[in-house]
Amino acid sequence: MSFPSAAAQLVTLAAEGAEQGGNHESLNPYLAGGGVLAALLILLWITTRFNRDR
Repeated sequence: MSFPSAAAQLVTLAAEGAEQGGNHESLNPYLAGGGVLAALLILLWITTRFNRDR
């Protein structure tokens, strides 16, 4: 498979996904973003607890 044909297939796939919206009705973007933010803050807290040599 050549690069131009693969790129054309990916563009077609992306265009089809954009027409359908792509979001599931049960997903709340604020809840998902808040969950990700909380997970990253917990990971940051864990990282700073293990880095006591500074």
